[in-house]
Amino acid sequence: MIIESANRLLLKISGEMLSGAQDFGLDPSALEKYAKKIKDVHDKGYQIGIVIGGGNIFRGMSVAAKGMDRVAGDYLGMMATIMNSVALQSSLEKLGADTRVMSAITITQLAEPYIRRKAARHLEKGRIVIMAGGTGNPYFTTDTAAVLRGIEINADVIMKGTKVDGVYDKDPMKFNDAIKYEKLSYKEVVEQELKVMDLTAVTLCKENNFPILVFDLEKDNSINKALSSTKYSTIIS
Repeated sequence: MIIESANRLLLKISGEMLSGAQDFGLDPSALEKYAKKIKDVHDKGYQIGIVIGGGNIFRGMSVAAKGMDRVAGDYLGMMATIMNSVALQSSLEKLGADTRVMSAITITQLAEPYIRRKAARHLEKGRIVIMAGGTGNPYFTTDTAAVLRGIEINADVIMKGTKVDGVYDKDPMKFNDAIKYEKLSYKEVVEQELKVMDLTAVTLCKENNFPILVFDLEKDNSINKALSSTKYSTIIS
């Protein structure tokens, strides 16, 4: 195990991954695929919290560039994360997983209000907790929200699911000579401007000694493999 005796995981999934082969929106086959991966790991006894981005539906930054107020755009982005969270919850519950969506934005018809102690209690009872609505504040990314929630629920590691098996010195999709890092420090991530997470998220991890595990969510048994060896992931600590 890379993280000794890791039991409680915070899984960060980008919204774009839920669109599958589409340019935007939700792909039911992608939702089903990720739900099965999460359920498999949960069945092995891990407690799992999840934060999903909203980029497949709406991105505040792009709207701000087109003239909409940034704050309004960010709130719409937070609502997109709620849509994604409820969609993933539906897929997980079809597989028999006990799941709760908790939101930083009040929307009681779809989600419980996010309360840290209640989220921890759900995890202790074996429920998968999907934490939506970002931080509830504009100007913060879902990466920062994921780190914040992970620290609040005392997760052992934040696992960032991507389409590559770790952090590289350049884009491995474009460059065949890209070099993979097995281990990095927070300082190296910042100094080399490696686009793992935004600066606020990395700084929060550093200040709270909260390790980041970057891995390929697409591969079979990817979450378990990422936890077992840096052959399948990159650890930042």
